[in-house]
Amino acid sequence: MATQEGGDDDQLAASPLAVSWVEEQYQKIKQNAETYPYVWGSYIVVYGGFALWTTYRWRKLRKTEDRVRALQERLRKLVEAEESASSAALTDKKPPVEGKTSE
Repeated sequence: MATQEGGDDDQLAASPLAVSWVEEQYQKIKQNAETYPYVWGSYIVVYGGFALWTTYRWRKLRKTEDRVRALQERLRKLVEAEESASSAALTDKKPPVEGKTSE
């Protein structure tokens, strides 16, 4: 149990350093964004547009895949129905008995 408590102390000790580092990085980014707003705006427009295009294509691909799966399922059912109908037609036909002839 003493080792578990020691592990918690290590996490608590590292936490303020991580928080201060994150806050420092945030302040740098904020200052840079306020200094160069058009650059950041262009990044947002370009990468946002790319994300929208990617999302559009992804959704279109998924819809196409769903449509193909539905068509494959329909085709599979049609083939099964056709095979069962043809096999039923073959079983309905009885082969003639060789010993009997109708004269």
